[in-house]
Amino acid sequence: MKHKRLNRDSWGFQHYPYYQMRIDEEIFHGLACLIRLTDGEENYWETPKAGRIQVTGTGMTWLELIPDDTNRVITIKYFPDRTHDAQRKHYPAPVHEIYQPSVWYVDITEGIEFDEHGIAVYIDKYLDVIFTPEGDVKIDDQDELEEAWKSGELSDEQYHAAWEEAEVILRDLCADIPKTNAWCAQVRQIVEDRIAGGEEDLT
Repeated sequence: MKHKRLNRDSWGFQHYPYYQMRIDEEIFHGLACLIRLTDGEENYWETPKAGRIQVTGTGMTWLELIPDDTNRVITIKYFPDRTHDAQRKHYPAPVHEIYQPSVWYVDITEGIEFDEHGIAVYIDKYLDVIFTPEGDVKIDDQDELEEAWKSGELSDEQYHAAWEEAEVILRDLCADIPKTNAWCAQVRQIVEDRIAGGEEDLT
């Protein structure tokens, strides 16, 4: 299984602020990381309901959440503050005036580690859940999970645990996307307040 740093340096971003903090509030217990995209090309994916969705581009913000007692990394890829893509004709009325997501991408993981610089690193267990404000919901990379299981890289227990986590994500996050949206915005506000209060970035 691949080990991936939460600062997402493998994406090729340059000179971007990366914040990483432990949060223990009633609404969220876990690790939160935030990336401000200060440069880079605009990249898009195609989805059935939302159409073309933006995943990278100058001015976007990625919020990454690792709730305690889960095996997931929730990445919310936000448009520049107070905006969303006007070409997305079925984008719902924003849940939050400032923080408007383009897409959620949830990695299913085997665990979290920290590298020598203190950057959080997750162990990627292949399976992902992707969803949009418009209601797209997709379980991705099933073929990679199946291949890892059949090759012996993953045990039966690890394989079934990945599917169990995916089912919980579908129930907890995708069954009521506006509720998830509102929850993520609340957690992001906690992160933004911490940053405004002097939280240092790790770049």
